[in-house]
Amino acid sequence: MILNEDIRAREVRLIGDDGQQVGVVSKADALRQAADADLDLVLISPNAKPPVARIMNYGKYRFEQQKKAKENRKNQKVLAVKEIRLSPTIEGNDFDTKLKHVRKFLTKGAKVRVSIRFRGRAITHKELGKDVLEKMADQVSDLANVITKPKMEGRSMFLMLAPVSDKDKKKK
Repeated sequence: MILNEDIRAREVRLIGDDGQQVGVVSKADALRQAADADLDLVLISPNAKPPVARIMNYGKYRFEQQKKAKENRKNQKVLAVKEIRLSPTIEGNDFDTKLKHVRKFLTKGAKVRVSIRFRGRAITHKELGKDVLEKMADQVSDLANVITKPKMEGRSMFLMLAPVSDKDKKKK
């Protein structure tokens, strides 16, 4: 924002401190009115013809803006992405343990990336990995939606799960 003497325009459309339009006045007259009110002259719309300036307490205005921004950050929801790694030849008990972790992450509202890393010759049996990922998706279908179906990326295959939103719960 451009303030007080930094304004270059000769004439400005002035808005008073009460929000009422004063009209088109010279820069010197606008600065004098702002000084009489013990406030700042702030250029709001520099590209207008003539530019629009407002008489306001700029320090208070900036403080209010920072307060609003802080409040918005406080209300912002941060989405975490957790990752669970499996093996294509995972045994039942190990799978159940990983399933509990996935369920815990989903109930806390985090997205989960379930990945399988193929080592050595195991990459020739991609269907085993796909079966494990699909089994995981079926087991958590009450808590999660599948964002991306199982797909290969290099030597890894992964699946993305997102927690079911309240709207989706109502549909079911």
